[in-house]
Amino acid sequence: MTVENSASTELNWWLVPGRFLRREILPVLTNLRLAIALLLIIAVFSISGTVIEQGQSPAYYQSNYPEHPALFGFLTWKVIQVIGLDHVYRTWWFLGLLILFGTSLTACTFTRQLPALKTARRWKYYEEPRKFQKLALSAELDTGSLNSLNELLQNRRYKIFQEPEKDHILYARKGIIGRIGPIIVHVGIVTILLGGILGAMTGFMAQEMISSGDTFQVKNIIDAGPWANFQILKDWSVRVNRFWIDYTPTGGIDQFYSDMSVLDKQGEEVDQKKIFVNQPLRYNGVTFYQTDWGISAVRIQFNNSPIFQLPMAALDTNGKGRIWGSWIPTKPDLSDGVSVIAKDLQGMVLIYDSTGKLVDTVRTGMSAKVNGVNLKIVDVLGSTGLQIKSDPGIPLVYTGFALLMLGATMSYFSHSQIWALKTGDRLYIGGKTNRAQVAFEQEVLEILDNLSSKSGV
Repeated sequence: MTVENSASTELNWWLVPGRFLRREILPVLTNLRLAIALLLIIAVFSISGTVIEQGQSPAYYQSNYPEHPALFGFLTWKVIQVIGLDHVYRTWWFLGLLILFGTSLTACTFTRQLPALKTARRWKYYEEPRKFQKLALSAELDTGSLNSLNELLQNRRYKIFQEPEKDHILYARKGIIGRIGPIIVHVGIVTILLGGILGAMTGFMAQEMISSGDTFQVKNIIDAGPWANFQILKDWSVRVNRFWIDYTPTGGIDQFYSDMSVLDKQGEEVDQKKIFVNQPLRYNGVTFYQTDWGISAVRIQFNNSPIFQLPMAALDTNGKGRIWGSWIPTKPDLSDGVSVIAKDLQGMVLIYDSTGKLVDTVRTGMSAKVNGVNLKIVDVLGSTGLQIKSDPGIPLVYTGFALLMLGATMSYFSHSQIWALKTGDRLYIGGKTNRAQVAFEQEVLEILDNLSSKSGV
């Protein structure tokens, strides 16, 4: 084999994959049906990720999605965990769908949208009357001038193309932005997909239940991407200065709040904010959302003793409400005591003896006589439930949505084109548009009427 034949063989070896990509792969990737199918599948699984709680413990799914009876006849905790519906947005198959959809949009942009824009920007004159017959809308006038037509088109914001040496022909267009719109839409969607993938791979979510006055570092991570950066949690902590609830006149919860401070390594405050639902605290790429509340402790005093703080725990009510309770010893040897029950932070506390009999009902700051001692309920302390997230992909997602809205708005502009040719005493006019055909026809008819009026017809 000669050197030339060897080089030719090697060149053909590299060309074969390129031909296969162009002839076999690209037509599939740019297929509109494929893009729509992928979008619908992504939407369905995104909905499932919203309906099915994400990042919960196996026991939670076993309790809420039992095998008998299975939800919808097939959805059980085993199906959820095998498929990965408990962490949809980080599964390999969901990320694969996003990548495939993004690849399809990118391929469509380069093989269809950009060439279409390039074609739309190119223009040519019609120098023969027969070419006007191919247009969807055309007219032949026995009067009128190109100068008058030029003026009418400029008044309607058309861009005019006319050369001095060819003053008998004219081309005009407007709305080229409408051709750019679909490209911007594709760029926006791809940007959103990239932001979603980045967030899934590098973000994390944590949950904390913190009492008023406590300082903590984020450690209770319940879900995280494989490339999550936990270094951003180092060297700073958060203090819950105060947690409180505003109640409605009927006793319902109006809003709950947490006053929080971010502390550096030396314990100095570097940021502070009062958070509530939909008003989170953001620091160092981490967002703290107010999502839940509870009762963490009760502060009590026996006679003139120092004030003690005892923890309160949530009690099982079989879904009939939320209550918290604690046991308070009333004798030094812990041989006797009372139980205190609270259901909210409005200050009402129920006191029960060891037999389960209601002894008294008091408010914070009040005292009750139990087992020979004066028991004072000094305060009931609340705790704030925080959902903590880090998602580096959010800026990309927001940028993508902005591009998507911009591109969708631009796409509403019609790309309209008008040609004109003056031969002898005949004036040929024709045009076409890519959308709003009826409005374009009305516009052309108005131009023709005005042109006739200017010519004295």
